[in-house]
Amino acid sequence: MPTKSTVRKAKRDLSAGKRPSTAAGEFVREEMEHIRRGKHGARSSKQAIAIGLSKARRSGVPLKPPARGRTSARTRQAATLAYETGQGRRKPRAPSARRGRQTERALQREGQTAASRRSLAAQARGAAGRRTRASRSAAARQAAATKGTRGRSMAAKRAAATRKRTRG
Repeated sequence: MPTKSTVRKAKRDLSAGKRPSTAAGEFVREEMEHIRRGKHGARSSKQAIAIGLSKARRSGVPLKPPARGRTSARTRQAATLAYETGQGRRKPRAPSARRGRQTERALQREGQTAASRRSLAAQARGAAGRRTRASRSAAARQAAATKGTRGRSMAAKRAAATRKRTRG
């Protein structure tokens, strides 16, 4: 169950005109915190992200399920059901308490490295590497468009500081 503050932050992102994936990022961030604090673990960063996205869809973030061919049919169906539940097109099924407990116990047996900086960085690099340069550039332009003047100015200052630090 996501916290009220996470849901509030996601709603604020959506009302600011940001993409559903940005709003869903709040849920992913919360999931990483759960893993870091030891509430449960995850087998991989990918699994941790998937849990966060599923919670986002169920909470009403209009994040479309992945297209055909991008993931397995089972993953796509699970995402579709979560999406429809969040959009109010489907009644949420009363979960089996036994199944919920077993899922929780299985996650508790997993490690915490999935939320480490190192594995998240590797996941991000891999995900970016699978995209085209044009696609990454378009996403950056889209992000800049919703930042606002102050946001763009702050981002530019951060970028300049990073360049100064790395190029020495």
